[in-house]
Amino acid sequence: MLRVAGVQDAWWEMLPEQARQLPAELARVDAFLDDERFIAPWRAVFAERLGRPSVPVETLLRLLYLKHRYQLGYETLCREVADSLSWRRFCRIPLASPVPHPTTLLKLVRRSGARTVEEMNAALLGKLVEDKLVRCRKLRIDTTVIEADIDHPTDADLLEHGVRKLGQLVGRIKASGAARRTRFRDRSRSAGRRLKEISRTLRRRTGQALGEIDRLTGEVAAVARATLRDVAAVERNARRALGKRPSGRLAHLVGELAETAAGTRRLLEQTALRLAGIRTIPDRLVSLADPDARPIRKGKPQHPTQFGYTALVAEDERGFIVDHQVQRGNPADAPQLVPSVKRAVSLTGRPPGTVVADRGFGTAANDLALAELGVQRIGLQRAGKPGEARREYEQSRRFRCMRNWRVGIEARISHLKRSFGFRRTRLRRLAGAQIWAGLGIFAYNLQRMTVLSR
Repeated sequence: MLRVAGVQDAWWEMLPEQARQLPAELARVDAFLDDERFIAPWRAVFAERLGRPSVPVETLLRLLYLKHRYQLGYETLCREVADSLSWRRFCRIPLASPVPHPTTLLKLVRRSGARTVEEMNAALLGKLVEDKLVRCRKLRIDTTVIEADIDHPTDADLLEHGVRKLGQLVGRIKASGAARRTRFRDRSRSAGRRLKEISRTLRRRTGQALGEIDRLTGEVAAVARATLRDVAAVERNARRALGKRPSGRLAHLVGELAETAAGTRRLLEQTALRLAGIRTIPDRLVSLADPDARPIRKGKPQHPTQFGYTALVAEDERGFIVDHQVQRGNPADAPQLVPSVKRAVSLTGRPPGTVVADRGFGTAANDLALAELGVQRIGLQRAGKPGEARREYEQSRRFRCMRNWRVGIEARISHLKRSFGFRRTRLRRLAGAQIWAGLGIFAYNLQRMTVLSR
């Protein structure tokens, strides 16, 4: 059941004035969030009258701001809020009331969904435009990688994880009373032994070691195929046990077993291609825990390949993030430019005077489309060898000024990664990455508002 506000606490008035005052940043954020437009996205998440009362939305918003502003885990966040008078008052939690449990906050964030976070960011940007803090006269755009919360993947490691997870799921299904008589052999130890042999072999770093690793990887694949044969019988008999009641805990376990088995079969196909000498595999699966994560190459010497999601970031001249998009894989940069500028236009009602981006966005079609939107100064560098007219334009003082300003988006992305959690998403799958990035942008824009409204 939806609760917008908590219970008013009279105990705060008994404290000294110094203890009741909020820090300047939190006081500005607290006043800024007192707006119905930030509550409206949550009305679709909770029922108005049914169910247990939720954490008050005004409290939840402020807790999420503190979490992403200071990059705290849920347990650390709840402990710090409980221990701080100013944070407790900022979150509007009475002195005699407990702080919400960390698992409650996590469930609420997952339940909210990417759509709710997107609407919160839209409400925030709309209010910033009304207050004339966001003007969007200049726009610089770039893409970056948000890493998934996974280890560096290898074929043998992924297959061993699949075998181990399938064994655990089958054990839980049998413990629930389904498919008890179905034969299943847990081969987790067998796959684990071969994985340890691969680790010992890697230390030799010789040409013979590479052939040994391929042989051991093939053995892990054989163990995974044998496990899948047993899993097929367990899944078939477990579905019979469901009968006409395809819901509840057993149905969830059977569904997860089927999904894990499908992922393991895909890993076997990838491993067979790799052992056959095919190193480039399109749309490669790199994790069973986060199936939406993909390998992404951005050409960085220190990180040639990263695993996660691609994020587009558009920043205006005052440092606000006016548009962001998180996508699976590594889509081309150029097709994303014009839609991003159009979203900025819909936000402010007028086209930005200047749009700059790097070579990945630089095409003649984008120049023409931006000119049709009404953009007067276009600073898109082109890939390849430019013609004489284009070279003369890119060497002009006007273009060099735009190019120098564009470099600042790299610093902004670095700031987001260091201070607002853009380096790695702790929520899995594409929807989780969108929620994580959206809450980070929400906290960043609020903090930026406090700086510019002093």
